[in-house]
Amino acid sequence: QGLYSSVVCPGLVMSNMTYRILPVFLWKLLMPIMWLVSGSSAWLCAEVWLFKQKPEYLDALVKYHSCTSGLGKNYVEPRKIDVDEETAEKFYQKLLELEKQ
Repeated sequence: QGLYSSVVCPGLVMSNMTYRILPVFLWKLLMPIMWLVSGSSAWLCAEVWLFKQKPEYLDALVKYHSCTSGLGKNYVEPRKIDVDEETAEKFYQKLLELEKQ
């Protein structure tokens, strides 16, 4: 159909939901450490990689994960989504019907 969508994870985030797990002051102490350990530039690697691709050539049944190795090398890893292709096609056709209404 010529319509493509991509989603990039914002990375490590503090919110009211996380405050219920640990007190706020602990999060403020832990966030810089967690941010450094998480490979803060991994999401940028995935975003740059994604926008260099032609969307029509990407597999719709694959999720592309941004990863960082233990040595700090960023890479993108494709992982197959566990879905029934026939059910996915029926769902897509139903969406097209709803769009026409």
